[in-house]
Amino acid sequence: MDRVNKLASQKAVVIFSKNSCCMCHTIKTLFSELGVGANIHELDEDPKGSDMEKALAKMVGRNPPVPAVFIGGNWVGPTDKIMALHLSGKLVQLLREAGAIWL
Repeated sequence: MDRVNKLASQKAVVIFSKNSCCMCHTIKTLFSELGVGANIHELDEDPKGSDMEKALAKMVGRNPPVPAVFIGGNWVGPTDKIMALHLSGKLVQLLREAGAIWL
């Protein structure tokens, strides 16, 4: 869990993902189109990915835990929460506050 917390706070936006997850692809595409240079951790490519996935599941209370989006070091949510924030116009505000975008 320490590694997950450390990685989640290293950049304004951190996404824990898996290459095989279609919802992860959707979230990564959304942030890319918003101009966010997110730090993306592909759990299926990391030698410690399985341990991080277990820690994330405990941390966020979901299994599978991906995609897990952290903004400003805080867990914001999975796909449905991120999309709801985006559709309400609140995601861009969060990204500005975290210094992830400047527009």
